[in-house]
Amino acid sequence: MIRAAIATTLLLAAAPPLQAGETWDALKRELYGDRVLVTGRTVLSVDAPYRTYEDARTHVSARVTAPEGTRIGEVTVVLDENPMPVSAVFALKQPQARFAFDVTLRINGPTPLHVVAETTDGRLFVSESFVKTSGQGACAAPPGTDPEKALATLGDMVLSVGGPLPRATATERLAGLADRLRRLDVDISHPSHSGMQMDQVSLLFIPMRYVETVEIDTDGAGYVEMTGSISLSENPALKLSVPGDTGHLGVTMTDTDGTVSTAETRIAGY
Repeated sequence: MIRAAIATTLLLAAAPPLQAGETWDALKRELYGDRVLVTGRTVLSVDAPYRTYEDARTHVSARVTAPEGTRIGEVTVVLDENPMPVSAVFALKQPQARFAFDVTLRINGPTPLHVVAETTDGRLFVSESFVKTSGQGACAAPPGTDPEKALATLGDMVLSVGGPLPRATATERLAGLADRLRRLDVDISHPSHSGMQMDQVSLLFIPMRYVETVEIDTDGAGYVEMTGSISLSENPALKLSVPGDTGHLGVTMTDTDGTVSTAETRIAGY
């Protein structure tokens, strides 16, 4: 379902340019049909720069708090004008009352940013902002490392646990402590080729290859799966909240060429 939606929105992005606002209208219909999206001021807190410092590696983060009596089941990050607008989808196999993440993305040009949270009772909440860029065309920018050298470490992951929740305010840090949440950092070595980049020696386009999924297990059970896209930055960094009583964390990365890598870590007592 998620992969089909991402593929479909790539086709939408390849269609003739739409007027301001029409892109989101088209994406919203494709992703959610006639379902109602409610402005999520009390549910979603999104942190993204007004203007990017580095188009090819921009942090986008969100903190999500489910309305009373419900839990968060899925969170979707949409960069409306990116070549693959559905940029990252977090599907929680263990729905949570609170969830936070920070991910590094390529932002190809000035674009509206939408983050949509779906609760377990089927409601949809949306937060909208706008990100300006320097106009570098990040999805087509040359890779930062030699493509051949990048293959040598492709799939390597470094995990670390601790610290406040991603981009949390002081109040949210206290709430995170009350909920016994901790932060997991996942640093992935991967070139994240968009298919739009040109090899600077051969002048041929580098085939598309990016991180397709990152599955995170807590104590041997599925916790959350992130589905990626070409919007993920080179060597993407992912930070997200995990239950504080977790003893063991396992991470499995799969890319679009079928490469699978794993990493694990144990968490010291809370």
